[in-house]
Amino acid sequence: MSTSAVSPFHRRGDATTGSGAVGNSYEDKCRRSLAEEQAKSLAETNNWEHVDRERVHQDWDVLYREITAFLEGGSLPGDPQIQELVRRHFNIACRFYTPSREAYVGMSLFYAEDEAMRAFHDSYHPGLVEFLGAAISVFAEQEDGFAPSADAQAPA
Repeated sequence: MSTSAVSPFHRRGDATTGSGAVGNSYEDKCRRSLAEEQAKSLAETNNWEHVDRERVHQDWDVLYREITAFLEGGSLPGDPQIQELVRRHFNIACRFYTPSREAYVGMSLFYAEDEAMRAFHDSYHPGLVEFLGAAISVFAEQEDGFAPSADAQAPA
């Protein structure tokens, strides 16, 4: 499967599934949230000085190998076992900072849109970026534990 092939999980620019270079207003909000929240966190933590990056990369490596096995086995992004793996992904991301729901979705968009991030993730499986993006979207719709979004923090 080519990385440019249309995936059954995401179609680039599809407003219902996200994860494409052609965005919609929700995707644009997610991209902005990710950029703003990461910039704030980096500034407040001396560029994430507190994070054991080697451990994070080891944990993501193990996790991506597990997700790949389920992906190859025919699992779907919303399956309970996949959502548990996405919970682990979210918890690893929270070692840097706790993102809002929108910033977490923005992370999946970044994985799809940044050439180096796409290549890294798809080195595990050519469909991992799309699959993970779809699974993150499900997780973001159904789960709790996110930081409040910037919109929720704005005075009324």
